[in-house]
Amino acid sequence: MPTSRVLLWGGLVAAAAGAVLCVLGWYGVSGERFAERQLPYLASCTVPGAALIVAGAVLVTAAGRVPARPRPAPYAPEDVPAPSSDAPPVRVPDGTLAHRPDCPLVAGRAEAEPVGDAELDPCPVCEPWPR
Repeated sequence: MPTSRVLLWGGLVAAAAGAVLCVLGWYGVSGERFAERQLPYLASCTVPGAALIVAGAVLVTAAGRVPARPRPAPYAPEDVPAPSSDAPPVRVPDGTLAHRPDCPLVAGRAEAEPVGDAELDPCPVCEPWPR
């Protein structure tokens, strides 16, 4: 998960928790007439709630300042020329895919052997036969 998402969601959760604490503190204070009896609600709910709201705002702001990672260039199959070999397909020992002999996945491998009668899936890179 990218850092910016962690900061963003962490900030939103902290701000929401702070808002809930502030509402609980306000509700507790509103039911008390004397200041001496209101102080525990301020100390246990309202002040930590305000601190969480500020921390959440800082985290959300930091999430906006994290530079985005560059995305890799999209793979375009038309940019890569298809293998042009019409020779019989080959496979590697104990392999599950059939390849053209000039497929980049098996080209130059001495252990490549003809497919023969084996039931194999076609290679998605060289597509030795139509699907």
